[in-house]
Amino acid sequence: MLRGIGKDWEICDITLDPPRTGEVLVKMSVAGLCDSDDHFATGDLVPGPEIVEMMRANGIEFPELFPLLGGHEGAGVVAEVGPEVHSVQPGDRVSMSFIAACGACRWCVSGATYLCDVGAAMFAREMTTDGTVRRHVGDEDLLALMQLGTFAEYVVASEKSVIKIDDAIPMHAAALVSCGVTTGWGSGTVAAGTEPGDTVVVFGIGGVGMNALQGARAAGAKYVVGVDPVAFKRYSAPIFGATHTAESVEAALPLVRELTLGVMADRVVITAGVVHADLIAPAMMLTRKGGSCVLTGMTPYSEMLVPLVLSDMALFHKQLKGTIYGGMNPRASTPMLLSMYQNGKLKLDELVSRGYRLEEINDAVTDMREGRNIRGIIEFD
Repeated sequence: MLRGIGKDWEICDITLDPPRTGEVLVKMSVAGLCDSDDHFATGDLVPGPEIVEMMRANGIEFPELFPLLGGHEGAGVVAEVGPEVHSVQPGDRVSMSFIAACGACRWCVSGATYLCDVGAAMFAREMTTDGTVRRHVGDEDLLALMQLGTFAEYVVASEKSVIKIDDAIPMHAAALVSCGVTTGWGSGTVAAGTEPGDTVVVFGIGGVGMNALQGARAAGAKYVVGVDPVAFKRYSAPIFGATHTAESVEAALPLVRELTLGVMADRVVITAGVVHADLIAPAMMLTRKGGSCVLTGMTPYSEMLVPLVLSDMALFHKQLKGTIYGGMNPRASTPMLLSMYQNGKLKLDELVSRGYRLEEINDAVTDMREGRNIRGIIEFD
């Protein structure tokens, strides 16, 4: 649990209400550690007072986040189901989806479940099912990150937040595809629009970026360049499909210019753990005429203004686009990616640098911040 910006994660006992209509109780086996969880501890995803006022002036109320139960990647076994649950039953193994997809809103029926109206309530304390709270610490109601809170031994979630998986799938693999793998793969394929023969540059090759490398290579990219200041990650990048690596944007510019004979990259994907505003302009410089630059990583709320050469976009038909979940739809992408893993076409085991016990979570966060892991996982069993 996290009580505020700059605080350590702490272990505590919580009161968990039983699942109600449309909800399931899941006993967690594995939870993934993702930068998105850490953004709340660092404050990068917590808007300051002036931003809150600006949002309120535009009719947007940002919820009070703390205390917060972390974790949005994970896999486990269904322990109990509430009334009107039809897709899973006790004993089923499930992967979590950090965006609950209702299947009925405008976005879901048009194939964009990653934009589901129900899933938009990911920072609400109240359940999307009936508007009441399931988690409590003393007399405080507890927000579960992304309506999940996988940093706990048990999770109560909407049926729409869990996806049944085959019994043969290892739990760590099922946990990884619940966010980082899917987001990265989709960013390097669907969102970027990668085509055979393309040159693709990926900024930030951690738990998300490594999968953008895998996706771009699988889509037929000729050159895949991984950019990261951490030598360990650059050394690991060829395992996941990188043909070249660079330690900085300054080093990437001449490399890509040489590889493409001055044309520059067809696709640039930004998957850094924290995307600072000053990275956007050089990323656009790396993008060729008519090319696309995909923003996957999160920019701190404190950095609202982004320097861009707008004439470069208008005159050269470049695109800067955002993406969530890599533009993937979880109920389709989870079984697809796990099938690829079973067939040896997707590397998941190699992503896990280290497993941790729950009481080691602050060590795990430190390792993630300092670039020691591609992906760390919490193992409950």
